[in-house]
Amino acid sequence: MFLSLLGVVLAAEAPPSIPFEKYTLDNGLEVILSPDPRLPLVATDIWYHVGGGYELPGRSGFAHLFEHIMFQGSRNVPEDQFFPILEGAGATFVNGTTDFDRTNYLETVPSNQLDLALWLESDRMGFLLDTLTQERLDNQKDVVRKERQQSTENVPYGVAEEQFFKLLFPAPHPYNGVVIGTHEDLQAASLDDVKTFFRTWYVPNNATLVVCGDFDTSTVKATVAKYFASIPKGAEPVVTTQMAPPITAEKRADLTDDVELPKLYMGWVTPAVFKEGDAELQLAAMVLADGKSSRLYRELVEKKQIAQSVNAYQYPLTYGSVFAVEVIGKPGQAPAKLEAEAWQVIEGLRAAPPAQDELDRAWTSTKAKVLRGLEELGGFGGKADTLDYYNHHVGDPGYLAKDFERYETATPEGVQKAFVDAVRKDNRVVVAVVPAPKSEGGAK
Repeated sequence: MFLSLLGVVLAAEAPPSIPFEKYTLDNGLEVILSPDPRLPLVATDIWYHVGGGYELPGRSGFAHLFEHIMFQGSRNVPEDQFFPILEGAGATFVNGTTDFDRTNYLETVPSNQLDLALWLESDRMGFLLDTLTQERLDNQKDVVRKERQQSTENVPYGVAEEQFFKLLFPAPHPYNGVVIGTHEDLQAASLDDVKTFFRTWYVPNNATLVVCGDFDTSTVKATVAKYFASIPKGAEPVVTTQMAPPITAEKRADLTDDVELPKLYMGWVTPAVFKEGDAELQLAAMVLADGKSSRLYRELVEKKQIAQSVNAYQYPLTYGSVFAVEVIGKPGQAPAKLEAEAWQVIEGLRAAPPAQDELDRAWTSTKAKVLRGLEELGGFGGKADTLDYYNHHVGDPGYLAKDFERYETATPEGVQKAFVDAVRKDNRVVVAVVPAPKSEGGAK
């Protein structure tokens, strides 16, 4: 028996696999093709191997700024026409995102519009600087600064999250803060600075193009060569980022914010993505806070009724991952109380291995999320993005089965060991947020 999800083959006892072919153009552009004729759609997903974690001191936010600039037009694409051109051709998904470790651009189009999608991507890879003016740069700097205000400064707990990462990754580590950068660095970015950033990182030999869906392989190879092969290879980018320095003493911050409920963050710098302990910590986070049967939910939300919500996660990153526990308290609860009760639950996992049924539930939930994502050709977590993700981190687009094996072979004792090694009081960051006091009239 087997179940097929858009070409992801799941035999009864076999790990999943996504058929693909990978090759490299002479200019260094990696190309990954994954044909699937089930639907008349094609997803393109190009990853530039640069993100917030590659930036130099005083240059925060450049990677995210370029994500915006890439949609503003290039030599043969008029200003602000990237989205309208694709939407007019029937695209069902067009987007781009920036993280600490990468920047990606994704389109899902009807099969007969793949040529258009590839041409658009090649034009901005090869000829974006032809139309990048000071006026366009200033416009996008203003857009990003407003976005920072909306996403960090004027949202509940946004400043607290930024402070959380500043304590976890002290400057000059480029994970210091949020990917969007600071007002000062964005405002200081000159046209020459931004052009240098593009010439350094937005070169074909620092990018991977995935094409996934309904296409003829030989035709697509010819089209990719037609549009991308003539783009000159750049100098090999030099990555200067180092692993995050170990935290050897607890760090704390107490903040007041315009929020209704108190919130507690506890975090640790943990093994990098795909390194030993990473998968075990992913499972430990789910044991702690995935669903109503999880430990933190049962104790803090249901039993003691001091928390509105709980969350735990292992955020996998190249230069040091983050294991975090977040608790939003009920009205009037002191962060110290939330911390004491949450730490008691954490200590329980440090003292004894999780039960096998807890790990089974955690892995089942994780696997279900992955497979739901793979039902889509494109989009975040879809087949194309998954191939790019594994290629980026381990150089093997077909790493999905080996990734699953990390979780399937994890033992209760192994999860406990990874947790004990990573999660302690002497290496943690604690950020507590309390609501700002209100005046008698209710104004802040």
